[in-house]
Amino acid sequence: MKNISKAILATTLIAAIAAGCTKILEETPRSIYEPSYFKTKKGVEGGLTAMYAFLRDIYGQAYYYNITLTGTDEVTYGASADANFKDADLTSGGQLTSSSSRADVIWNAGYTIINTASGLIENAVEVGIEPSLIAEAHFFRAFHYFSLVQTFGGVPLDLGSGELKFNSTPARTSVRNTVPEVYTKAIFPDLRTAVNDLPDDPRIIGAAAKTLARLYLAKAYLTYGWWLENPGNIPTYPECARTDPDGHPASWYFQQAYDVATEAIDNPGPFGLLDYYYDVHLASNDRNKEILLWADHTDQSEFYNGGSLTYGNGNAPDNFAVWMMTWQAENIRSATKPDPTSVDWVSSIVRKATQELGRPWSRMCPTIEVLKNTFADKANDSRYDGTFVTVYRGNWADKSKTYYNANFLPVNVGDPILTFLPEDVGGVNYNNTEYTNYRTASTGVLAGRADYVIEPSAINRQIYPGLWKLGVYRTDEGGVNQPNAASTRPFNIAKFSELYLVAAEAAVKGATAKPGKSARELVNVLRARAGKWRFSNAENSAKTDDNSAAMVAATPDPITIDYILEERSREFYGEGYRWFDLVRTQTWGTKAASYSICPADNADDAKGKDGTYLHTKQTFNRNIQAHHYLRPIPRGQLEAMDMTSAEKTAYQNPGYPEDFKD
Repeated sequence: MKNISKAILATTLIAAIAAGCTKILEETPRSIYEPSYFKTKKGVEGGLTAMYAFLRDIYGQAYYYNITLTGTDEVTYGASADANFKDADLTSGGQLTSSSSRADVIWNAGYTIINTASGLIENAVEVGIEPSLIAEAHFFRAFHYFSLVQTFGGVPLDLGSGELKFNSTPARTSVRNTVPEVYTKAIFPDLRTAVNDLPDDPRIIGAAAKTLARLYLAKAYLTYGWWLENPGNIPTYPECARTDPDGHPASWYFQQAYDVATEAIDNPGPFGLLDYYYDVHLASNDRNKEILLWADHTDQSEFYNGGSLTYGNGNAPDNFAVWMMTWQAENIRSATKPDPTSVDWVSSIVRKATQELGRPWSRMCPTIEVLKNTFADKANDSRYDGTFVTVYRGNWADKSKTYYNANFLPVNVGDPILTFLPEDVGGVNYNNTEYTNYRTASTGVLAGRADYVIEPSAINRQIYPGLWKLGVYRTDEGGVNQPNAASTRPFNIAKFSELYLVAAEAAVKGATAKPGKSARELVNVLRARAGKWRFSNAENSAKTDDNSAAMVAATPDPITIDYILEERSREFYGEGYRWFDLVRTQTWGTKAASYSICPADNADDAKGKDGTYLHTKQTFNRNIQAHHYLRPIPRGQLEAMDMTSAEKTAYQNPGYPEDFKD
């Protein structure tokens, strides 16, 4: 496989583990990987650390982020979306192809790490590397194969030198293994080795540990169990029988998923749940004990950040995912005088590198159903407030100045300028002739309020609650003056909290539960936590409400898969889980078949001058077909192989157009 094999030979970054008692991963640049390099202790250790660095090429990469969410019930395309996003959404004529599907990100980066891991595993014993370190390579090889098999179906285990062998010679042909082969030959054995050999405590901050491996082993068991069961009769590719080579039924794998996940909960090592959901995503609290794996960034060094600290251009390894769901709040205008005839309008919200603002690209946005249904309980459940920016406050430089906002009432620095209301209230005037010539026309006015308002049913592709949980944050001097730089926060990949929902899902699928760990009891651990508040983003003040009892009481009995999926969305909204969740449970075609959103402002559309039109809900239908449950093999892979057109067509997942060139 030409582009897979070349990736390991043309890598632009290699990292070396620092000697001594360092507690962070230190990276050293190297222009190329030589196969002989893995036959040295320094090479093996360097390759291990490189696997962490390469996480940045996937996680935080916004075009990959897009395909994990856009087109699901969580996200649709935003006002500034290009074909990458509209194609992923499968509405408005969007058609996913091997060129527009950005699943190529995990194909290219994933196989780079897989081959690196194979090289390390083959040479580790010879150069005297202890099993706990090599267990990290086993983990990452399984981790990337798991991502690939969920995305594409069966994928190659042989990169040119044999199955799971390190390959140093570019190969021009490829054969895809079946889904059962990928799981039983690669994913399960590697993860079991990782669980067995990884330490309870990570060797350094951010390194893989036993709890992380258990989470992914449990997720792999759960996902494979669903694949074997195939309740939706979704086709697989390469075609094969839905039988397990080891003779186990789906129920066996659901039980294994439950047992491994609960074992991790009972023996967490240094990991665990935080007391408050708010603290999990508070930027100043990054790398907390609930996060098991992240793609790291820093604002202290461009070298260790992996990219510029002053400007981002929308390429990996930058973390720029949150730009996609950030809209242009600086387009909101306030008047300098309490006079409707005034023509002196200013931006009362200034772009800054703070968690509630950041750089706007508006490529993606939440659906109305997310705000109204997924997060229906905004009073008791803190997760809505801990996920979205719902109040945008004045932050102009001269704090002595007073401006005039909705109803031409006065506002000062720190006052709400725009509020996304928690519920539809009626009586909001979206067609304000006084504001027609300003972007403020896309907001509503409610009698007696100085802040502009938008109801949940009135969000559009242009203006919607931003994603607070992924918002940017800088601690370096002058950081707020770098709003166009990519986020220097780590991008979270795996969380301890997911263990509860994996175990709960397995229990719903029939696994025998332990005392005190039924599906409902596991879900309620997270729901009870969600009921506890210590701070309100919307109110910008401390809040000590404890609604745990109400949250627990509202949990249905029995728990269903649909409810598990609802809880997963409330817990992990916007973090890149959703497409995998809906594909695993084979519910994508039903849960995401339609959604509601209001139109975006369009200067070429006369209706765009009417604020009421911009806040009139429309329903959109998606063309989700069975073959979409697998992403297309990337065009670059097909064109790189020295195979006939017929062989390339057979290599591609069925249902996708032939857009490759020979």
